Amino acid sequence: MTTAIFTVFLALLALSVPVAVAIGLASLSGIAFFSNMPMLVAAQQLFVTIDKFPLVAIPFFILSGNLMEAGGISERLVNFARALVGGVQGGLAMSCVITCMIFAAVSGSSVATTFAIGAILIPAMVKLGYPVQRAAALQASSAELGVIIPPSIPMILYGVAAEVSIGELFIAGFGPGLLIGGALILFTYLWCKFTGHGKRDGEGRLELSVALRQASLALLMPVIVLGGIYGGVFTPTEASVVAVFYALLVGMFIYRRITPPILWRALQKTVVSTTVIMVIIATAGLFAFLITRAGVPAAFGNWVAAYLDGPLVFLIGVNAFLFVVGMFIETGAAIVVLAPILAPVAIQFGIDPVHFGIIMVVNLALGMITPPFGVNLFAACTVARISYDEIIPAILPYVLVVVACLGLISFVPEISLWLRDLVYR
Repeated sequence: MTTAIFTVFLALLALSVPVAVAIGLASLSGIAFFSNMPMLVAAQQLFVTIDKFPLVAIPFFILSGNLMEAGGISERLVNFARALVGGVQGGLAMSCVITCMIFAAVSGSSVATTFAIGAILIPAMVKLGYPVQRAAALQASSAELGVIIPPSIPMILYGVAAEVSIGELFIAGFGPGLLIGGALILFTYLWCKFTGHGKRDGEGRLELSVALRQASLALLMPVIVLGGIYGGVFTPTEASVVAVFYALLVGMFIYRRITPPILWRALQKTVVSTTVIMVIIATAGLFAFLITRAGVPAAFGNWVAAYLDGPLVFLIGVNAFLFVVGMFIETGAAIVVLAPILAPVAIQFGIDPVHFGIIMVVNLALGMITPPFGVNLFAACTVARISYDEIIPAILPYVLVVVACLGLISFVPEISLWLRDLVYR
């Protein structure tokens, strides 16, 4: 059955069938033609997969990101970041990374970060002489931090699939997120120095005191959300609801940018995004159930133990495998299917499951900025109004920067675990 399911799945992908549909049809074909299970099992497993309380956080974090964009919070974060580094050559480009890091601390979604921040900064960079392809590539790469810096929707999925503490995953994401953000800032600064771009980046920026005052409520949002989680005031799932109410309160009653029609559009966007994610999670859960029932995880564990000698070789092999998977399969689907298979094997090699979860999330997040199916690339191209093939040469240096950071994260576990160990142990 397993071979038949994978064959159908790969054939559907080759025909450009959407990932969620391909996974669902492959799973249904496996039940209908290659097993003795009743079709009722499919409906049961689709429901069981999404009937998990932590998944409630997903629509609320998506909604909070949409409300931040609609309520003017993202615009104030951009102004604050520009005030911080806008006077340096390349400061506008570096402010893109800084803003995405702050925005990521609430939204949990890289695509939402791409649209919310890119709509402001890509035109601003182009206006000051940056190549539009480079501006779009930088935005797509920086928005990847939306799934690495907590809260993170893929971390929630990994926590549910691998039965790992979501709170520990969140706090372990800070080190890798800051590492990747710092590397992108350094690369951007050196590129601007080498090419001569960004000499006019100080034009039109606010004084730091003014920008800080205007962005104070926006900057307080991640403090409340993340401080509440780690202070034990509320769970990550409850934090998503707090984020929505805070964004709604600030955007509607203080900044007065959210009107009923704008709120309605934000809710519509959230419903569409949530539906897509939940369909992927449900079908991937059914797929994972079938391959687990067929004994694939146990067989894979035995194969790894026989052919991959030690944790170092295992991590190298898994990184290469996940990098290729991320290029073709949506992050959420890959985590739901692969986490139950790979995490137990990692534990057998003595790798902390939280550390391995960060490796999976960072690795699969790379798929968001790598051809051919990088969702951040499509989003950035939409905002920048360029074709997909134009962004590919510009994105490659950023991919190499993140790959270098991934190597450090994989083989220096303290980057992920030092803060987790400080807080939880």
